[in-house]
Amino acid sequence: MKNILTIVLLLLLATACLAGERPEFEPIHPVNTYSIVAYDTVTGEFGAAVQSHWFKVADVIWLEPGVGAIATQSLADFSYGYLGLEMLKVGKSPQEALEGLLKSDPHSDVRQVAIIDKNTVAVHTGANCIAEAGDHAGVHYSVQANLMRNNTVWDAMAKAYETAEGDLADRMMAALEAAQAEGGDIRGKQSAAMVVVRAEPTGKPWNDRIVDIRVDDSPEPLKELRRLLEITRAYNFMNQGDEYLAAGDQAAAQTAYENAFKLAPDNLEIKYWYAVTLVTIGEVDKALPVFKEIFEVDDSWRTLIPRLVKADQLPNDPKVIDKIMAQ
Repeated sequence: MKNILTIVLLLLLATACLAGERPEFEPIHPVNTYSIVAYDTVTGEFGAAVQSHWFKVADVIWLEPGVGAIATQSLADFSYGYLGLEMLKVGKSPQEALEGLLKSDPHSDVRQVAIIDKNTVAVHTGANCIAEAGDHAGVHYSVQANLMRNNTVWDAMAKAYETAEGDLADRMMAALEAAQAEGGDIRGKQSAAMVVVRAEPTGKPWNDRIVDIRVDDSPEPLKELRRLLEITRAYNFMNQGDEYLAAGDQAAAQTAYENAFKLAPDNLEIKYWYAVTLVTIGEVDKALPVFKEIFEVDDSWRTLIPRLVKADQLPNDPKVIDKIMAQ
């Protein structure tokens, strides 16, 4: 009964928007920026990424696995993100959702919005968005920008996205970096964010975001965003390793941990748990030099060894533990 009521309410909400009767939500926020929304037809993943000279620009992008992605910016009304996704979920196309939102918004001339689902893209740059402002809708993606130094930013983003190699996150990162290289936001740089969601919801929302990184305030937000992307990938491998280990597949676990270690060789946390895993799978001699490197940087990690034995995270073997502690 609860699910039926939810569907009815969403249908009423979508109908109200299309009829120009959208309820009042947040006030206008001057989140002038450049962004990309995209759908990967191979993996089924949706992604969105953004950079701005505005604090906490992550509020601009909205995504749900299996549904779509939205960027709402310029003099932004963040309810476009929430309501847009709700309309996609009840069967509206991106164009229908966008038209409904714009029709019910008395300030649509200052909005810049892009909406994407698995099939189509809809984008709007209001006539009163601050120049330079424009957009480029491609196949399964859209880039949009306003308050830019140059009017070539969005085309540079499109070219970079289409020609970049790698996964969805790599290609979106290339688009952001191309925008900045083309002049970017005329005010400068402050924050950035990127989200990639799975093809379909898992029923565990905390597992549905493959990439979820944000830089709220930094003099070099894109450089920090790229660093966080690499750290995200490293920890994703760590999580895979944990899953393989729990399933009893030690060989696959070791490969996953090694991949994490290669991506973040200076990260003591990753290095430490990699070494612990080597010990638990019987590769003690391989683990010892890794422990040595860690202890030389921070001896606190050595203090943790006996605690891990008590927590059954390391074998209760005095000879093995003595070798580790001696490093």
